[in-house]
Amino acid sequence: MSERVLQILISAFPKLLLYCVKVTVPLTAAVFILSILIALGTALVQIYHVKVLDRVARFYIWLFRGTPLIVQLYIIFFGLPSLGIMLNAYVSAVIAFSLNYAAYNSETIRAAILAVPAGQTEAGYMIGLNRFQIMTRIVLPQATRIAFPTLMGSLIGLTKDSSLAASITVVEMFKTAQQIAASTYEPFALYCEAAFIYLLLCSLLTFVQNRLEKKLEWKKPEVSKA
Repeated sequence: MSERVLQILISAFPKLLLYCVKVTVPLTAAVFILSILIALGTALVQIYHVKVLDRVARFYIWLFRGTPLIVQLYIIFFGLPSLGIMLNAYVSAVIAFSLNYAAYNSETIRAAILAVPAGQTEAGYMIGLNRFQIMTRIVLPQATRIAFPTLMGSLIGLTKDSSLAASITVVEMFKTAQQIAASTYEPFALYCEAAFIYLLLCSLLTFVQNRLEKKLEWKKPEVSKA
């Protein structure tokens, strides 16, 4: 590695890190929270077979799982203005990512809820709980443990996919790397540096996932020896 390239990487690193913290991380967090909320609502609509909404939910999941995320980004940011709907790049990215990831997370949450034994729900009714109390106090806490690893995997994937926001002019970390590469003519080194920061971020999330999974593990009751 030449001294010039090394100097470019050193000077670029703080700027890439700044946009990672300033844009990439908040974008990822906002999208993940919204996608979980949408996914939970969509999953419950299907589980309880809510009229009309059930079919709408299934169509939505089919549509967003069956089309590429990059195409969804382009439709929302570049396509909607032709219909008179103007959205800035950041809002467009949040909407597209949230709807896309919610479609996948919905199936994860639905499967986790259905994996909770039916006897748990029946027991809840027997002690006088209503449907809402059973879902929030009994079913969802158990479903969370089941769905947690897959949802964390979704978060890690979202962290990497957030770089696609650069395609609709969102100035996040990867877009910043592109801009610096265009002015310094060192795309290989700068893209590798951006990839390294993504790797660090995803490694941190993986570490957090492993620690939380241990805390959420089912603990077998200790059997006292007579």
